[in-house]
Amino acid sequence: MDVKAEGADPLSDVFRSDCPGRAVFEHIAGRWGMLVLLALRDGPLRFYMLRDRIGGISEKMLSQNLKVLTRDGIIEREVEPSSPPRVSYRLSPFGQDLAGSLERLVDWISVSMPAIQEAQRRYDEGAG
Repeated sequence: MDVKAEGADPLSDVFRSDCPGRAVFEHIAGRWGMLVLLALRDGPLRFYMLRDRIGGISEKMLSQNLKVLTRDGIIEREVEPSSPPRVSYRLSPFGQDLAGSLERLVDWISVSMPAIQEAQRRYDEGAG
């Protein structure tokens, strides 16, 4: 899915409200989607491990995010036959590719954080 100019194919232009990719974009870029993907980049995790890894996420929100990202094919759900069943989540092959892109974003934030905090401080001083 490419970001396209006005008049582009509505099936591949996230700026159009009828683009199916927009929903996927929202699943990934939402409050929790990126954190779920980044938490899974080092390998599969069970639900409770994901919940504990992502500070502040409720079980309901984690469950919802896992469902939509699994439906989108970004995450794979594996059920081990046991009593009770053991469920783990892992990135699909293209979920791994996506997590690599997100890692670059996190790296950029990490490197840029001192400058961002300085900009915030200057803004807050001027706005106050």
